[in-house]
Order: sequence, then structure tokens, then C-alpha cells
Amino acid sequence: MAFKAAHSLLVILSAASMLAVCSANRGWSNGFNNTYQWPWGHKNESHNSNNTTDDDGPNKIIVGGSDNWRFGFNYSVWAFQNAPFYVNDVLVFKYDPPNDTVFPHSVYQLPNLWSYLRCDLSRAKMIANATQGDGEGFEFVLKRWLPYYFACGERGGLHCREGRMKFMVLPLLRRWHF
Repeated sequence: MAFKAAHSLLVILSAASMLAVCSANRGWSNGFNNTYQWPWGHKNESHNSNNTTDDDGPNKIIVGGSDNWRFGFNYSVWAFQNAPFYVNDVLVFKYDPPNDTVFPHSVYQLPNLWSYLRCDLSRAKMIANATQGDGEGFEFVLKRWLPYYFACGERGGLHCREGRMKFMVLPLLRRWHF
């Protein structure tokens, strides 16, 4: 008897949890819970200024907005303020090619949080060299639901450490529309 009661309670709690999660999705809540976005998320004007597509498809997002990919800009704050990012969104890294007045920049994908925190590029993978950010920029697609860690790899990690040229994103799965 006690097993049956506990099992019934577990089923009711599971159903209530699933209902709460499902009703948090946009357009399905009927007023129950209309907080379907992070407070700093997609409706934030700063995100929309970097976003070049609509809400239903992948977004094309210029990293750093009008500041592009440069030394001294805090990309961790930028990523936080422009969240959420979604699977299949495209990050566009724009930066000038090196010349007499411009230091080179590159884009590396770091393998894990520890490498990101330490700006340890020893196991990082270069995804864009010093010239690929010119013009329309270098595009990187967030293909999977996993954390991505990015950094500038120039000067042995100096741009990452001192120039704050690093950020991480965890893309979310897109909402399903019923």
C-alpha cells in the first residue's frame, strides 16, 4: 500500500514538473508563466543589434557588435549580455588584418573550462588565422548543445589574459512551436 502511494505521488510530481517546463515555452502558457526568456536575453536590444536574422531560424551574430574582435573589449560580459545563443546560430568574428598599426588577432577554440580560465592555448584549436576576420569576417556555427570556449591566441595568450579577448557560450536548443 505504501509503495502504491509513493508511486502515485512520484507520477503526480513528474507530471506537474513536465507541465511546468512545457508551459514555460512561448505561446503555450495561457498566462501560467510568461517568462520564456532570460531577463538579459533575446529581447535585449543589444542582442538584436548583432542579430541579422529572425526568431525562427539561426541567428548571425557579430561577436562584439560594432566593436568587433579587438584587444581590450570584455567579451565575457558581451556574451552574458547577448545571451541566449542557440544551436545553429552563427558567430561572426570580424577583425582587421595585421599591418603597421594593427596587431594580429586570431580565434581559437579551447577544449575545456580550465583552459579557458587559464588562457591555456596548448590544446586549443585555431579556427581562424590573423587574416580570416577581414571583410565579412570568419563565421563559426554553434553546431551542438555543448559549451564553446573562444579566445584570441596571439602573443602566447596575452590577448586572452590581458586583452579580455575570450568568452564562452552554451547554445540552447530552439523552442518548438506547436
